[in-house]
This record gives sequence, C-alpha cells and structure tokens, in this order.
Amino acid sequence: MPTVSTASRHVVRGLVRRGDFRRLLGTRLSGQFADGIFQASLAGAVLFNPERAATPADVAAGFAILLLPYSLVGPFAGVLLDRWTRRNVLLVANLLRSAQVLAVAGLLVAGIGGTWLYLAALTVLAVNRFVLSALSAALPHVAEEDDLVTANALTTTLGTVAAVAGAGAALGLLQLVGENNSGYGVLAASSTVGYLAAATFARGFAGAYLGPDTVEGHARSTARDVVIGLVAGMRHIAAHPPAVGALAVLAVHRAVYGILTLATLLLYRNYFVPEGFFRAGIVGLGQVLVIGAAGALLAAAITPMVTRRIGKPRWIVSLLVLAAVTEVTLGPPYELELLLVAGFLIGGVGQAVKICADTVFQEHVSDAYRGRVFSVSDTTYNLAFVGGLLIGARTLPDNGVALPVLIGVGIVYLLAAVGYAVAARRYHYPH
Repeated sequence: MPTVSTASRHVVRGLVRRGDFRRLLGTRLSGQFADGIFQASLAGAVLFNPERAATPADVAAGFAILLLPYSLVGPFAGVLLDRWTRRNVLLVANLLRSAQVLAVAGLLVAGIGGTWLYLAALTVLAVNRFVLSALSAALPHVAEEDDLVTANALTTTLGTVAAVAGAGAALGLLQLVGENNSGYGVLAASSTVGYLAAATFARGFAGAYLGPDTVEGHARSTARDVVIGLVAGMRHIAAHPPAVGALAVLAVHRAVYGILTLATLLLYRNYFVPEGFFRAGIVGLGQVLVIGAAGALLAAAITPMVTRRIGKPRWIVSLLVLAAVTEVTLGPPYELELLLVAGFLIGGVGQAVKICADTVFQEHVSDAYRGRVFSVSDTTYNLAFVGGLLIGARTLPDNGVALPVLIGVGIVYLLAAVGYAVAARRYHYPH
C-alpha cells in the first residue's frame, strides 16, 4: 500500500492536472494577493502612519466598525450565492472591488480618515465576503469528494501565503512611495491589478460550471426570501452535529485570535525595540505575518496526512492542546524571538482547524445549502474575532503586556479541546 505522504502527493498531482482546479486556484491567489496589498495599506495608514494618530481603543473600534457590518452581509451573501451562478459572483465582485479600492485610495491620499475611510473600506470587505464564500462553495465542483481535505489544505493555505506575499510586496513598495498619506494611497490603488486578474480567471468558466446545481425558490430574491433562506441554512447546520462542532471550534479560535492580534499590534507598536534581524513597528509585523504563513504552509502539508491516519476530530483536539501549551509557555517572556515561534505555531493551528472545518461543511452539507453554510461560518468567524478584539481592548494595557490574559487564553484553548473531544465521542463524529 502507498504511504500516507505518497497518497497526499498523488492527490495534489491529480488536482493540479485539472484545468478547472487551476483556474479556480488562480482566481483565489490573485484576489488574495491583492487583499494582502490592500489590507497592508489600511493597516499602515491607521497604525503606523506618522501623519495620523490612533489609540489602541481606536484600533479595536476600527476593526469592529469594519467587521461587524461586514459580518452581517455574510448570511445574505450565502443565500444569494445559492441563487446566482458562482462564476458570475466571482467575475462581477472582483471587477467591483477593483473600482472600490480606487475610492479608498483617494481618501488615503487626501488624508481623510475616521468614519468615511472605514465606510469606504467596508464596501470592499463586504464584496470580499461574496468572493470568499463563492470560492469555498465552488471547490467541490473542481475536486472529487475524497480529495476535499487536500484541496482545502492546498487552496486555503496558498491563499494565505498569497495574502502574506501581497503584504510583503506592499512593504517593499512602501520604501519607494514613502510612509505618508500619498504612499499608502498608492499602495491601495496598486491592489486593483490583482483583482482584475482574478476577474479574468473567473471569466474563463462556463456560466453554471461552479454551481449551484439546484436553485431553490425564485431567481429574484426579496428580503423575505433571503431571511427564509438564511433560517433554512442555519437549520441545516443544526441538523448535522459535526458541522455544529466545527463551527464552535472556529468561533473559539477566532475569539482568542482577536485578543492575540490586538496584543501583537500593541507589542510591536509600543513595547518591542529592534534587536538585530528582529524588528519592531510595521516591518516587525511583516515578519510575524511571514512566520505565521510558514506555519500555515506546514499545517497544510501535514493535515491531509494526519487526518487520514487519526481522523479530523483527534487532530482538532491535538491542535487546540498545542495552542494552549504555546500560549502559556512561549508568550509570558514577551521576547521577539519567542513571539515569532508562537506566531508560527498558532498560524499553523488556525490553518489546520480551518481546513478541517471547511472539509466537514463540504462533506455534510448538500450543495443547495453550501453557500449559506459557508457564509454563516464566515460570519461567525468574523463576529468571534471582533468579540476577541473588544475583550482585548478592555483587558490589555497600552503596551500589550498582560500575563493573566495569556494564561486565560491558554485555559480557553484547553477547555475547547475537552469540549470538542466530548462532543465528538457523544455524537460519533466521522473521521
């Protein structure tokens, strides 16, 4: 019999040989590369631009203003994704994003911040919700069911790497355009290239190739239809215990990750000082992103192998325990080198959990509901992240150093591991 690693390599080769899989992957990678550039321009403009000043509370509030309304779009996006062809969603949404970021770039150049900047950025993120949900819902149309774990690992991780690469490209370009309002505006505008490339990839699919296979109700949706469809999607999730468990784990991890994200921003902005290769400020955050992406890449490489050997439930429990140990051992010294190691491990944990959860949704949810389920998942994902940010804003000092918070994070991860293990045994989660 072939080894697990040999089987994984065989699946990857089979996926890459498929032209439809490569085209959908190209749509994802070019769009997420552009996301990395655009988000780096926003983060730099708000957090590290000497022409602007933002307190830690402002940072948390900014995230909340952007993500809360954006999250409310998610369920409605899902219902519409189950009515519109996903190929058209990917095409039109990417064209729309390319125009929207130019408006944001204009505000950055003009030095306009606060509510207007957040609202403009919100429009980009709202459309982004349609894109990410459509990509996840369309994946089973370009990969066999038995290959979905590997397909999810490959696409989501390469997407993360592409976003980090975009952020890295933005940091390089920033050295040429300058860390000021005009420079960050130029960065934002440059992301349109990636969005236009994503639209070009999506245009190559036939109209109904990516689904949905069946369309419920009328082609023209009313607000009432959307709400009814959303409720049906939530009931569909509730009827499948493995999907409920996966959603709960995602929510816990993202809430904790919101706390850790704000702490990391504060540490790099107000506490750390450069130590040779290890930098503070926005360049140091770039190092964290790169090392986190490396952890995600490793997670993608080993998750298909491990889940075939021990199953998704045991792997998820192991990941949560690893995260708990990481936070209580590597976090408390508050040293640059150890924080990067922790970032590597937590980045891997988050990516592996997301791969497993996405696969559970794809395996247990019918295609007619898949867009709604992924949108509800993404909404929960973001609401939990905002909740974590708000908790962090109330519990973290200005420099981000708070040992009790780290211990609390470790305890939450451990409790999540125990809870998921008990649920998996009680409801007999399949491997």
